[in-house]
Amino acid sequence: MHYRRLACLLLGAWLAGSLFMTMVATQNFRAVDRLLESPSPRAAKQIQALGKAETRLFLRYQVAEQNRWYFETWERVQLGLGVLLLLAFVLGAEARPSMLALSAIMLAAVAAQHWLMTPEIVRLGRVMDFLPATKVSAARARFWNFHTAYSSTEVVKLVLGLLMTVRLLARRRRRTHEVSNDLDAVDDADDGHVNW
Repeated sequence: MHYRRLACLLLGAWLAGSLFMTMVATQNFRAVDRLLESPSPRAAKQIQALGKAETRLFLRYQVAEQNRWYFETWERVQLGLGVLLLLAFVLGAEARPSMLALSAIMLAAVAAQHWLMTPEIVRLGRVMDFLPATKVSAARARFWNFHTAYSSTEVVKLVLGLLMTVRLLARRRRRTHEVSNDLDAVDDADDGHVNW
């Protein structure tokens, strides 16, 4: 089995998924403001009946609940990807301690996010869902501390994933170059023989 190819596929899926989730999380909240800026005529009537501020608060609550579900689900997927990646490196004939360590760190980072950070972010987010944006609260400050830690962990995972991908691709290029040189050497040796 081609464990290096499997590792590249898993890393590609992991990195692409992480970047996609970053886009989804930010764009979902921006979509609320875009909708409120130019609603359809029927939506405009509903917004007017409820009030723009209340509608915005309710829509942001709905988006927050969606994002919570997306992130919890994506973390479960990442845990699976991390276990498969670790297995690909363990079972691969060319298992290197550095690659095993980097994939284990990425898996540990997801585990910390899933079991330590996300539950607290979800809990605090639900406390803040209907607080006015201008209201100062301890929950809001704590939420942003956890959010910053989560985002920092995401950056670390992306950097480690990119580093592993570069190392896997560089190793493949080196191997391809070595095989090419070996074939050239065989061709040169054949050219020196006279066939009778």
